[in-house]
Amino acid sequence: MKIKPLSNNIIIEAVKEEEKTKGGILLPQTAEKDRPQQGKVVAVGPGKTNSQGKVIPMSIKKGDTILFSKYGPHEIKVDNKDYLVLSQDDVLAIIE
Repeated sequence: MKIKPLSNNIIIEAVKEEEKTKGGILLPQTAEKDRPQQGKVVAVGPGKTNSQGKVIPMSIKKGDTILFSKYGPHEIKVDNKDYLVLSQDDVLAIIE
C-alpha cells in the first residue's frame, strides 16, 4: 500500500461479514448488509498534536482488530482495494 495516514488517522481493512446467520441460514450476495463495524488496522498516523506542539502517540497499532462507530469512517480505494479511514476518536474498542 502506498498511503500513509497523517495526524491521528487510521487506515483499516473491513472484516468480512458472516454469510450465514446464527440459525444457519445462508445469506445471498444480493442481501442488503449493514456497513461493517470491525476492521484490521493496516496503517496508523504518528498521533495528534496538542496545543503545545507535542505529539500525543497513538494507542492503536498496525495489526490490531478494532471496533468502530458505524458511520465514522470514510471509504477510499487504493490499488483497487477498499479501505476505511477514521480518526482514533472514532474507535470504540480494540478486540483481543
